[in-house]
Amino acid sequence: MITYLPGKEPHTREYRMIFKNVDRAGYDPSIDCYLNDGGYQQLRKAIGMAPKDITEEVKKSGLRGRGGAGFPTGMKWTFIPPNNTKPVYLICNGDESEPGTFKDRYILHQDPHQLIEGMVISAFAVGAHVAYIYIREEFPAAARIVETAIEEARARNFVGSNILGTGFDLEIYVHRGAGAYICGEETGLIESLEGKRPYPRIKPPYFPAALGLYMCPTIVNNVESLCHVVHIIQRGGEEYAKLGTAKNTGTRILCVSGDVKFPGYFEVEVGKLTMRELLYDVCGGPKDGRTLKAVIPGGSSSKILRCDESFKIKNADGSTRELSFWDIPMDFDSLAACGSMAGSGGVIVIDDTRKISWVLNNLNAFYAHESCGQCTPCREGSMWMKKITDRLVSGDASPQDISTLESVAYQIDGRTICAFGEASSWPVEAIVAKFREELLADTKEENADKPHNPEAEAQRRFLHST
Repeated sequence: MITYLPGKEPHTREYRMIFKNVDRAGYDPSIDCYLNDGGYQQLRKAIGMAPKDITEEVKKSGLRGRGGAGFPTGMKWTFIPPNNTKPVYLICNGDESEPGTFKDRYILHQDPHQLIEGMVISAFAVGAHVAYIYIREEFPAAARIVETAIEEARARNFVGSNILGTGFDLEIYVHRGAGAYICGEETGLIESLEGKRPYPRIKPPYFPAALGLYMCPTIVNNVESLCHVVHIIQRGGEEYAKLGTAKNTGTRILCVSGDVKFPGYFEVEVGKLTMRELLYDVCGGPKDGRTLKAVIPGGSSSKILRCDESFKIKNADGSTRELSFWDIPMDFDSLAACGSMAGSGGVIVIDDTRKISWVLNNLNAFYAHESCGQCTPCREGSMWMKKITDRLVSGDASPQDISTLESVAYQIDGRTICAFGEASSWPVEAIVAKFREELLADTKEENADKPHNPEAEAQRRFLHST
């Protein structure tokens, strides 16, 4: 029987699979502990299969990437050109820089061998002999733990030359980033791995599966996604697909933060919990005397949803139905149909004590700081949006500023090389659309005639000179 540390026991609505060993009593990240729990048995099984059969099992499982985009993992693997003669690389994206997301760090810290086993199986499936784990700079302990785990795996012949006597070779390296949000974008990450400034590449032609690291085919998967591969091999693709719901299979880890009684991580079957069940049954509802106001359901870049909203959703047969906020299933497709996204699973909860102008300014400050600066709309626009919301929270904004803020956001959206432009503009678009009156209440008409900053005040002398 598995027991967990006091206060860390799974909720009854959870289905622990990837997080089975996280905060487990008596469990440590050593290879001996992992082997005693059945570790690397799925690698032994997979390495006796044909690579294409592993890919087929992953496709059957319906696994969708857990890093944010939700793209089918098995399908991504098939994008490597069939006539390829170049080396193939596998990259594990452990950057985890989306605000509100904190699941991958637990895997890196407490169960690194699950990730390594998933990576070796995945590398064998796609024909990669070199793999990288890209870990953000803010995870120094995680980098040390994973490096130790790789050496432990090498000593047992699970990594390195002639793995388990099969003739398959794989080297895994840890690469530490410099703490840039943009390195969570796969082509920006690849540029960083190559030792360059992490400017994302234009797609097309630079789809990583065709032109990735060193212009060679490259598969980039998230930490959680690669761990799922172990369990797909264990169960078989079709059996794994029975978890979750149709087109939203398996489990995923939701990271709930903000204004609920019991924030934390929760591994659940995809789509088996509604928003109400997650926030009230699992997280205990709002703090005493407060009311829930809004939720950002998939990390800071996903569009905010009001708790009093309702949505018209298309059914499979073409008909429509109305869905309240509280009844939204926590899956990829339902959240997308409601105008937001499941993203990285970072559920940020906002109650009625939070001023929405403060929330928006906090988000804008982050994105203005993290823009890589390659694209003019993003580089300039993200800072403009921050400056406007700076005025909003300080009481110096005019009503016209809200329209300007919205206009700037729409001029960024869809006009940048990577999705960072959308990541910075979507929160503004959604919050202005859904909380316009609350934002306007923080403005004053007389502020329209005031200079925005000391520099503008100094420049006004030219307007009055004769």
